[in-house]
Amino acid sequence: MKPLDPRLLRHARATRSMLVASAALGTAVGVAVVAQAWVIATAVSRVIQRGSGEALAPLVLALAAIVTVRALLVWMQEVVSRRASASVKSSLRRQLVRAAATSGDDALARTRRSEVAALAIGGLDALDDYFGKYLPQLVLAVVVPVIVVAQLGLVDVTAAVTVVLTLPLIPVFMALVGRTTEASNRSRWRALSRLSHHFLDVIEGMPTLRSFGRGAAQVQQVRISTDRYRSTTMATLRIAFLSSLVLELLATLSVALVAVGVGLRLVDGGLDLRTGLFVIVLAPEAYLPLRQVGAHYHASAAGVAAADAALAILESPSSHLGGSERVPTSGGPLAISLDGVSVDHTGRGRPAPDRATLTIHGGEVVGLAGPSGSGKSSLVSVLLGLRSPDRGSIRVAAGSGAPIDLGEVDPADWHRHVAWVDQHPFVCAGTIADNLRLGDSAADVVEMRRALEAVGLGLALDRTVGDGGDELSAGERRRLAMARALLRRADLVVLDEATAGLDTVSEASIVRAARAEADRGAAVLMVAHRPAALAGADRVVVLG
Repeated sequence: MKPLDPRLLRHARATRSMLVASAALGTAVGVAVVAQAWVIATAVSRVIQRGSGEALAPLVLALAAIVTVRALLVWMQEVVSRRASASVKSSLRRQLVRAAATSGDDALARTRRSEVAALAIGGLDALDDYFGKYLPQLVLAVVVPVIVVAQLGLVDVTAAVTVVLTLPLIPVFMALVGRTTEASNRSRWRALSRLSHHFLDVIEGMPTLRSFGRGAAQVQQVRISTDRYRSTTMATLRIAFLSSLVLELLATLSVALVAVGVGLRLVDGGLDLRTGLFVIVLAPEAYLPLRQVGAHYHASAAGVAAADAALAILESPSSHLGGSERVPTSGGPLAISLDGVSVDHTGRGRPAPDRATLTIHGGEVVGLAGPSGSGKSSLVSVLLGLRSPDRGSIRVAAGSGAPIDLGEVDPADWHRHVAWVDQHPFVCAGTIADNLRLGDSAADVVEMRRALEAVGLGLALDRTVGDGGDELSAGERRRLAMARALLRRADLVVLDEATAGLDTVSEASIVRAARAEADRGAAVLMVAHRPAALAGADRVVVLG
């Protein structure tokens, strides 16, 4: 990642205002630095030349005022940068969650779950040092040396030339060390991502692993991933400490060259004492911001890597809807037509589905069957607008009205017309009523009870469930999701294996509820394997 990645300016507008404010405050800091050096040089020269501290009171008061102003400017810069950091983190987290929610159900989206979770939960917190220390110091490193060199040029051209010749050494060596640090941080982030992926897979698959007696074997694998992350972190810290030594040594030698030149010219009378002291006090201020940039770069390196990973996700090619048209609502029930729809998958030689053609009319239940890998879930993702087909088209029409291409429809507007029951329905921590109101926030008690009765679920509305709904059986979770879908009164209802694992009675209740939605005028697509569920459909389409 660059010192200031332009992608941050596009995805986080707070970065722009922070940079403008930091530039203004940095200029004020540069002026305060020059004034402070001049007051110190004047006071010391008076004491040396007169041998007493008479008439120093105004200079001491001026120095105290300048130091106070400089401290206030630094404090204001930190406040601005911290607020910008909080705003940027919030913005990036929202965009990451939105990108994860609209990334579809392909293999790439599933492999990114742990990466997105690591970034959104704790990874982006590392941006505090990046915005709070590194970027403000980067602005100072640009502004302050220019002001210092310009002032030195007015009083001592030789010292100014010396500073100009030695100043580039610090960023050159900083860039060389920075490349090594950046590579080390990328390696550290990859180790953390692998650890997150592995740990998530182990947690999700622990019931299966334990059933086959392989649960204990994963302890060693997690330990290996943890040790790899620890070793890469320590390697990064070693580079940071060594690079600080290099930068400090370069800055010290550069200031020494200026001091030697000033000393020689003071001896032969080429400089007066006050000017010489002014140059010696001011010269280190030209190198200090650059040294601090190098130190803070390592402190913010984790934030740089996290921001780079987050921006890479946000700028990855999008495959979901992105139009602005409204869903047609006048003319009758919706009809959705798929014509030659194909979806490509990485690592597979042929698309799934492959040239699928299907029409779902409002008022009917269409069963969708086919072997595993035939593209049923991908077809569902396409219908939900979570991704666009690689080939083919999807058109939506209301009754006899003119059809509109789904790719031109506004995603938010389309999702308001769709209800979806997933294979693994979401259950949030709260009451049964809280979960039902995810389908319709304005649903009253009577409507919610009617929806539960329609799917044969006798749960109390005030019953509390935890995150994931582990207190409920798999069948109860699916029927709860179906009841939630009924409350939406959507124009398109998609049931993705909603009857899998249910007993005969529960399965029949889901099929009856689907039929009731069709009788209401909704278009219902029911993905299923079991013959009993497909028998309740008006017609069945089989994917090859």
